[in-house]
Amino acid sequence: MSQAHALPHGDDSRALVLEAKDRLSLRDFPIDEKLGPHDVRIAIHTVGICGSDVHYYTHGAIGPFVVKAPMILGHEASGIVTETGAEVTGLKVGDRVCMEPGIPEPTSRATRLGLYNLDPAVRFWATPPIHGVLRSSVVHPEAFTFKLPDSVSFAAAAMVEPLAVGVHAVTKARAAPGHIAVVIGAGPIGLVTVLAALAGGAARVIVSDVDDTKLDIARGLGAVTTVNVSRENLADAVKAATDGWGADAIYECSGSERAVAGIFEPLCPGGVLVFVGIPLKPVAYDVAAAMLKEARVEHVFRYAHVFPRCVAMLASGTIDVAPLITRSFAFADSVEAFEIAASAPKGEVKMQITMGLGGE
Repeated sequence: MSQAHALPHGDDSRALVLEAKDRLSLRDFPIDEKLGPHDVRIAIHTVGICGSDVHYYTHGAIGPFVVKAPMILGHEASGIVTETGAEVTGLKVGDRVCMEPGIPEPTSRATRLGLYNLDPAVRFWATPPIHGVLRSSVVHPEAFTFKLPDSVSFAAAAMVEPLAVGVHAVTKARAAPGHIAVVIGAGPIGLVTVLAALAGGAARVIVSDVDDTKLDIARGLGAVTTVNVSRENLADAVKAATDGWGADAIYECSGSERAVAGIFEPLCPGGVLVFVGIPLKPVAYDVAAAMLKEARVEHVFRYAHVFPRCVAMLASGTIDVAPLITRSFAFADSVEAFEIAASAPKGEVKMQITMGLGGE
């Protein structure tokens, strides 16, 4: 086993803890994580604030996952390897890395079928009762830890986790190069899906939202047309842009009941709809409208098998996530960061917390 010297990292026992609904604290929260032979220990550098983290803060639960005891938040992360297990061969102390936050049961039926993201026993950071990574260090399996090329910053690497959702969605769509795509919702997941759709060969992406500032960001990502649905009808705009035919692929990233109600109208005959955003309650689904177009409908839950591709696209410049990172906070200000994120300020896409580890 190899072990790094101590890195400057402040108080090693502090963590951002969700004590209960609407109550956060930055306090000592020691966790004794043993390093297994196939594990690495990682000093955390940057953590993104995800909508699910905020939802646990404001609601105390997401569906069946209920916060019943104090829980550390955060699952979008990058850092530096500080220690390696005896049988780790692909990583070494000092490597800059990002981490896939879900650890499945290796022998489960879902995992053996390659559907490890659907393993009911998956242990996912910041999903009760599993602690997240807004703390100084974590222990993680080498198999779910990915080395970063020098050209990928810690901030960009902390975006790999949400980017993986968009890449997984586009992979499920199987749309041909040159297709027209629609992305509903210009939040973080919507905008990484825009980037993934363009990287996947979309000739143009039409993005809808009600926030003009986010739509401005979307237009800066490439061949993107925007529709503010508070003022315009999305289906009419899509039909006008496609000579009445409709979009080849629609990615529903908002989780909005209103958006889902008319979702097949902008879709072309034989097109594909991918549900990416998770509605907070059951929504109406127009089966007849889908049948009349023989629509193919896909759903995604997190992602599988895409982290290496995401890192490779960031390294090559195929995808640039920098425009989506709109604000950064110091770890000492992380409670304030969550309070701001919970207020849903206009124009903010991805907020990140920097843990204080020196250097890029």
